Amino acid sequence: MQLEPSELILNADNSIYHLNLLPEDIADTVILVGDQNRVAQVSKYFDTIQVKKEKREFITHTGLLKGKRITALSTGIGTDNIDIVLNELDALVNIDFNTRSIKNTHEQLKLVRIGTSGAMQAEIPIDSFVLSEYALGCDGVLHFYKSEDILNPEFSQAFVDHAGWSDKKPWPYLVKSDDSLRSKLTSNRIRFGVTITNTGFYGPQGRKLRLELEDDTLTDKISSFTYEGMKITNLEMESSAIYGLSKLLGHQAVSMNCIIANRATKEFSKNPKQAVDALIQYTLEKLTE
Repeated sequence: MQLEPSELILNADNSIYHLNLLPEDIADTVILVGDQNRVAQVSKYFDTIQVKKEKREFITHTGLLKGKRITALSTGIGTDNIDIVLNELDALVNIDFNTRSIKNTHEQLKLVRIGTSGAMQAEIPIDSFVLSEYALGCDGVLHFYKSEDILNPEFSQAFVDHAGWSDKKPWPYLVKSDDSLRSKLTSNRIRFGVTITNTGFYGPQGRKLRLELEDDTLTDKISSFTYEGMKITNLEMESSAIYGLSKLLGHQAVSMNCIIANRATKEFSKNPKQAVDALIQYTLEKLTE
């Protein structure tokens, strides 16, 4: 079946619409970062850089490190951008742009998010690393796809009951990280946890400046929630959509979080750039072992 021009949108040079990339521009291992400036913070460790492209907030560097080809790509902030990035990355490897048809053989990508995050538990230190074993999405993106088979409705219902979750908000969904990729990135430096993904930085994460919140106790409810021994360890804005869309599209995904704030102790990192750089170096080392 040929995909129509309104569905698979290509630029004049036959690159994918938003990312401005051709299939040969990306590696099968892709590091996803929210901040555009963080792409160069990753690629400075490459031995050589083969590709540099950008469009809007999407900057891509592809190069070699220890003989392994790796892509660093900025997504911008939020799960709405992740919906664009994941679908277009998949299109680059699993759709033939010349025939506008889905390929007969599936190519699997390894997707690793490196990003900042806020801890929800007092015992998680500033500048530590948390690997999201699970991501709990409060963003709603996955509900636009047939996704019931990859979710954990019991966990979601327990969280909704505990938090007194308003039915006006998107129903939370839980997705697990990829077992194989998680194992590759594991060491005694890494904490595991359940990461909650929300749709904004202020109200959706329980921050209050000038606007009144629908629920002033949201952060307390998040930090006090437990389910079968699991606690919510940290909060950010992309992991759930990365996990959900990756599973649906047949890719591996893991989210690596640098804890630069602790919402329980009210601390913030004294040098967040240095802390993120340490996580970048750790992740690149594990990926090239």
